[in-house]
Amino acid sequence: MKKITFLKMSGAGNDFVIFDFSGDENLPLSQESIKKICNRRTGIGADGVITFNRSNGHDFNMSYFNADGSTGSLCGNGARCAIWYAELTGKLKNHKANFLSNKELYSGTVLKEEMVQFNLNKPKQIKLNFKIRAANQQIIANYVNTGSPHVVIKAEDILNNPADPQSNYNDINELPVIQLGREIRYLNDFAPQGANVNFIQYKGSKILIRTYERGVEDETLACGTGNVAAAIIGCLNDNINPPVSLLTKGGDELIVNFNKDGRGIKDVSLTGPAKVIFTGEILVNNFF
Repeated sequence: MKKITFLKMSGAGNDFVIFDFSGDENLPLSQESIKKICNRRTGIGADGVITFNRSNGHDFNMSYFNADGSTGSLCGNGARCAIWYAELTGKLKNHKANFLSNKELYSGTVLKEEMVQFNLNKPKQIKLNFKIRAANQQIIANYVNTGSPHVVIKAEDILNNPADPQSNYNDINELPVIQLGREIRYLNDFAPQGANVNFIQYKGSKILIRTYERGVEDETLACGTGNVAAAIIGCLNDNINPPVSLLTKGGDELIVNFNKDGRGIKDVSLTGPAKVIFTGEILVNNFF
């Protein structure tokens, strides 16, 4: 029976299955095979799948697939894991990466062991302080596309909602993120592609953040592009100056840095941990 090797990696709790097809071996990943691989009961279990391929003129070509098999969006923590894997397998020179993802060029740097900086392209479609209808109330929301579409909402705009007598949340850790995120993710305001939903709360100079990720359709322990979105919104709305430190649901800290260009944002980077959790083999017939 044919087997194929994989790595399981974690970027601040965001976990991924890595397949390296930069050699001779390649397999056609279907939506169903990705779902099977990411299933946490009958598969390997992950928030997404990352594949490596050769790329002329670049260190590698990274493809990212959500746990439901969808693709087309940037994954910030996945990119940091990809950079660390490329470092471990000798694909980089001087600890610096230049690579393609979704036909766009990105870069990054390995700062030290298991600590990676990923450089994002300029965010798009920034929209501040508009109202949406969810959780039986009007909520002030913000939107920015950081390579993936993100809604950012202050947790205090939902805590102790007088319109919902059953809401008795005291802080962001008590929010029903899955329930709220699923409702907001599918609102017509963000159709047809939907959006990831981030809830934030300021704690001194840091931002606490929890994220419901589309494609995973669940809360994840971290979301790289969501952290970037939250930091940008915190800066534009509340003068939170970069670099911005964010504390993820998984307990890791991610650092987002950027420069303001008037009301625009440029030179965006995401820094945090990336680790290999384990390696293994799967039987091709079971998943492909």
